[in-house]
Amino acid sequence: MEWALGFAGIACLVVGLVGQAFEMRKIRLTTYKDEDLGSVNIFMNKKNYKWYALLGIGIVLWYAAERM
Repeated sequence: MEWALGFAGIACLVVGLVGQAFEMRKIRLTTYKDEDLGSVNIFMNKKNYKWYALLGIGIVLWYAAERM
């Protein structure tokens, strides 16, 4: 296992998950009132795509580290 790639992959995953959680909270608070339930389409908001890309990069790096 390539440790540098594995560490970078896990770091990307952690940063991506935490960042997406804060971003989704911000989207929910600005879009919906406290009484309303969040929409299912909150996952398709444009602001989430950067976090999805970071998660994808982390998964690819982690997979590459495991295969080397």
